[in-house]
Amino acid sequence: MAASGGAHWSSRFAFLMASVGFAVGLGNIWRFPYVTGENGGAAFVLIYLACAFFIGAPILMAEVLIGRRGQGSPTSSLTTLARHEGRSDNWRIVGGMGLLAAYTIEIVYAVVVGWVLWYLFKAIVTGFADVDGAMAEAQFAAVLDSNLGMLAWTLIGLAITGGIIYAGVKDGIERAVTVMMPLMFLLLVGLAIYNFFAGGFEEALKWLFTPDFSKITFATVLAAIGQAFFSLGVAMAGMMVYGSYLPRSISITHSVLLIVLVDTGVALLAGLVVFPAVFNNGLDPSAGAGLIFQTLPVAFAQMPGGHLFSILFFLMLSVAGITSMVGLVESVTAWLEDRFELPRHQSALLVVGSIAVFSVLSILSYNVLDELRIGGNNFNDAMDYFSNQILLPLGGLLIAVFAGWVMSRSATRDELTTIGDGVFSLWHFLIRYVVPPAVAVIFIMGVAG
Repeated sequence: MAASGGAHWSSRFAFLMASVGFAVGLGNIWRFPYVTGENGGAAFVLIYLACAFFIGAPILMAEVLIGRRGQGSPTSSLTTLARHEGRSDNWRIVGGMGLLAAYTIEIVYAVVVGWVLWYLFKAIVTGFADVDGAMAEAQFAAVLDSNLGMLAWTLIGLAITGGIIYAGVKDGIERAVTVMMPLMFLLLVGLAIYNFFAGGFEEALKWLFTPDFSKITFATVLAAIGQAFFSLGVAMAGMMVYGSYLPRSISITHSVLLIVLVDTGVALLAGLVVFPAVFNNGLDPSAGAGLIFQTLPVAFAQMPGGHLFSILFFLMLSVAGITSMVGLVESVTAWLEDRFELPRHQSALLVVGSIAVFSVLSILSYNVLDELRIGGNNFNDAMDYFSNQILLPLGGLLIAVFAGWVMSRSATRDELTTIGDGVFSLWHFLIRYVVPPAVAVIFIMGVAG
């Protein structure tokens, strides 16, 4: 049974916008700038780009071709293909890991998207007028202390996402992403151009593109690989589901390379949106996760046109967050449809409703349940560790092994017909001999701490 009742993208543009929307999210615009800041700037960027193209892209191609060839949810696609190769049905567990990763990430991610929507509202109402460093910190602390506020904005984000999923692949996802993603790109480019004239742009360029190789450590490499996985959406089941909707006339290789190019381009552009404001206002580029919520409001308060800039910035961040949530929720929704033969409307409501319930635990972990420990971590940190340190690298490793060693060379070649033998041989070499050991190192080091 094809995922989502045999639905397919109406065009390559629709697939690209949906896939880029899934890949381009808070990982690019929120996480990338602060991880870059924490890891020394340009040297980190170079390693990140190498990881994205030589590790992330081959796995992403494998995910899409598994989805298209299997024509089902991640679990059923892997089962179908494993049986065809005379292998165990247990390979479906790899699909299950991706679905669990997507669901686990979404529980925490939905709350962060709620913060973004809340800050968009704050930007519209006040534009962060007269906000200084102490006020910005107090404002963010107040957000983390307000359980009702966080819940309200989390539910708003989930309602928008659920409405898009509820409407289906063509009427919901396609219509949303073909409007939202071009809007996001325009906002991003416009904000970068604004920064070019506003000041701090030259310092940002040096920070992002002048490497200091003395700052490269093994921790930097691990951070770069982890960021590439998180940013591209590797092993989160979404690309496998989107692949199952992909007509055979559309090139997987060209599409994936374009997705990776756009994804990394957005991450770098995000740096040119965030860092000029940071440098121009004498702020700390390595301020960590609070860079967006605690540092930039100070910059918005001080810059000419800061009110409009803040609105456009958080609007862009909201679009990125929602389109990524769509990809995460769609993968689990498609699995429910496929596995239990439920109508899409019912599946979408079940997934979004259950995420809303579990998101309460994420919200409470920022305050009243902060002392509740799971393996030494609070709920959010435990979910982050389980998904990013366990499920994503292990899932990526097993997807690479499945595509490189379980599926026959002829089967994968049949899905990658639009590229020459040389390019295919390079991909096949990477997916067999380079990606698995590289990801194994990430997994072992991540688990070892």
